[in-house]
Amino acid sequence: MERFNLRTIQNIVFKGTTTVGVVCEDGIILAADKRATAGYYIASKRVKKIFKIDEHIAGTMAGGVADAQHFLEAIKYMASLYKYNNKRPISIRSAATLASNILFNMRPYVFLVESIIAGVDDYGPSMYSIDFFGTVTQEQCIGRGSGSPVALGVLESEFRPGMSVSTVLPIIIKALNAALKRDPFTGEGVDVVVITKKEGYRELSEDELKHYS
Repeated sequence: MERFNLRTIQNIVFKGTTTVGVVCEDGIILAADKRATAGYYIASKRVKKIFKIDEHIAGTMAGGVADAQHFLEAIKYMASLYKYNNKRPISIRSAATLASNILFNMRPYVFLVESIIAGVDDYGPSMYSIDFFGTVTQEQCIGRGSGSPVALGVLESEFRPGMSVSTVLPIIIKALNAALKRDPFTGEGVDVVVITKKEGYRELSEDELKHYS
C-alpha cells in the first residue's frame, strides 16, 4: 500500500478536472470542463464544477467530488446565514477566509479539494485560490486541476489586467478548449459563469458558448 503523504494527495487532487478564473475590469469569469474521472475511467460526463454560492459569488471544485461538494455546500449555507443575520451579502474576501478556515480546521484529515472563490461585491471584482490546507492567495488569473498548465499557457499569453468581460470570454473558452484537446482527464465540454455588478451570476448557454468557440 502506498503511504498517504503530500505526494499522494497532490496526485489525487490534480487529476480529473480543469477549472480557471479571471478577474476582469467589470466582473469575473469562471470556466470548467464537465468530466469526472476515477483513475483512467470516465465516471461522469455531466459534472458541474462551478458552484453558485450567492447571486454575486461562485466557487469551483477540483479534486475529490464528494469532498468538494460538501465543502462548497458548507460555504453556501454559511454565506446564506451571514446574509440573513447581517442583512447584506458576504464579501468575497470573507467567503474566501471562511473557506480557508473550513479546510484548515480539518487538519490532520484534509479535504481533497482545491477551489477558486470569486465574485463581485462593494469593493469590485476579486478572486481567491484556496488549497486543501487552507492557504489563501488573491489572484488575477488562476487555473486548477490536471489541465490547468495547458489552459494557463493560453491565458497568460493573451490575458492582460484591465480587460473587459466581453474581451476575455473568447480567450478563456479558447484556454479550456486547449485543455480539452491535450489533457486526458479533461473533457465533455465547457461550463462558463460570468458575474458582474449589473447582472449578477449568469451561466452562459450552449448557443453562447458555440458563438465564442
